[in-house]
Amino acid sequence: MISSRIKKGDLVQIVTGKDRGKRGKVLQVLPQYERIVVENLNLMTKNVRARREREKGQRIQFAGPVHYSNVQLVCGRCGKLTRPGIKLLSGKKVRICAKCHETL
Repeated sequence: MISSRIKKGDLVQIVTGKDRGKRGKVLQVLPQYERIVVENLNLMTKNVRARREREKGQRIQFAGPVHYSNVQLVCGRCGKLTRPGIKLLSGKKVRICAKCHETL
């Protein structure tokens, strides 16, 4: 279940694929497709036609979605890759780092 593990704004690291080892911030979470969009990673190029006469076409680069199983969360305190655990604090669920036990 992706909704509680990775959220928008989290720092993640790509574990597999062409961008393996790179870190970036989560820009968007797409739970219905089990994918996330990470800033400046999995860059794709799209060719856009000119809309008017005398205007040039463009090549636009954008961050494409990545399957959430190909990324791991990075703890802000210890800086290690972690699978977040969930703890109850004053009636609310809070994500914690499995390595240093601090809240994420």
